[in-house]
Amino acid sequence: MSTTNKDLLTRRANAVPRGVATATPVFADRAENAELWDVEGRRYIDFAGGIAVLNVGHRHPKVLAAAKAQLERFTHTAFQVSAYESYIELAEKLNALAPFSGPAKTIFFSTGGEATENAVKIARAATGRNGVIAFCGGFHGRTLLASAMTGKVLPYKAPFGTLPGQVYHLPFPDGDVTVEDSLKMLHFLFASDIGPEQVAAIIIEPVQGEGGFRIAPPALLKHLRSLCDEHGIKLIADEVQTGFARTGKMFGIEHSGVEPDLVSVAKSLGGGFPISGVIGRADLMDSVPPGGLGGTYAGAPLACAAALAVLDVIEEEKLIDRANTMGERLKARINGWHKRKDILPVSTARGLGAMIAFDILENHAGEEQRAGFASKVCAKACEKGLILLSCGVKGATIRILTPLTASDALVDEGLDVIEQVLVELA
Repeated sequence: MSTTNKDLLTRRANAVPRGVATATPVFADRAENAELWDVEGRRYIDFAGGIAVLNVGHRHPKVLAAAKAQLERFTHTAFQVSAYESYIELAEKLNALAPFSGPAKTIFFSTGGEATENAVKIARAATGRNGVIAFCGGFHGRTLLASAMTGKVLPYKAPFGTLPGQVYHLPFPDGDVTVEDSLKMLHFLFASDIGPEQVAAIIIEPVQGEGGFRIAPPALLKHLRSLCDEHGIKLIADEVQTGFARTGKMFGIEHSGVEPDLVSVAKSLGGGFPISGVIGRADLMDSVPPGGLGGTYAGAPLACAAALAVLDVIEEEKLIDRANTMGERLKARINGWHKRKDILPVSTARGLGAMIAFDILENHAGEEQRAGFASKVCAKACEKGLILLSCGVKGATIRILTPLTASDALVDEGLDVIEQVLVELA
């Protein structure tokens, strides 16, 4: 008896809590590069990439070969019990790629939330302070401290009661909010709620992910760097979604020329295998005594092997250049839609590299977002064989996270589907 998506949806509803949402009613059976087939044999173009995890595509041969070779040797020892060379080699490679000058060290974990939380732990240990400043619309994970740092109440905070304290939020520059407004609120915060000498870290995404692919203005990042230097605060770049060639640089913050103190990484580092980490200035990383950091599965052998292969693929296949080329292709098509009056009104494209998004608008005359409408576009696209994700503070943003290994023909095919949906929903 064959399994259907409908059957699995029923089983899911009975077995899995509703708190873990799924964007599509599709159950995967197999995948290859930027395509996925469901349990009923239907093909989908993947414009989600497992939420920015698959910059090198599904099942890249080099990544699979590395994982298989490791599988033949051992699967787990716990790095805290018996260490292994792949962990050290991966740390060495990331230290060399770190987007800041001076010696670096890297520690590995399993999830993005672990990476952001441990970056804060390291900053607190290094400074002896507790305060953390984040930004409205930011997303840093779903664990308790990460939820506290995330700048969105629904669905990430509302049901969970009191979250860890001494986490403060500033407005993110966008639309009516200027860089000057954000900095003014920071000085208000220093005057009214927490002095700068009590702040351990400021955490920011170079491009907000869940917040709508809003780019952090370089002027803001430069001011934050200056304030951090003045007051001994550590600047954390959350590169969980922006890292590893997605933005047309190895790390998104490199576009600004600003050097952070700590960098949280995850998602596309593992090419589909769960791994995350914190890259930091060596003196900060060594501020935590032995035993204060780690995790049973942190930096698992299979994931380290896969990640080493991912870094090779990014270099060998010139995926940083590919991200920029793909991004220009995406922007040109989206900006063409923006000019049309016969389809659903959309904004111009925004983003860096191949981290591209656009908004669904109320009308063709203005820039007001049509709140909550992006999910309808994604649902319609899924019906037509395209996996697409929404995001944004108002739920009006379509984000594109196509694997960087996708061909131009496949990218164009996916864009054709989006255009068909925009015409039908107009």
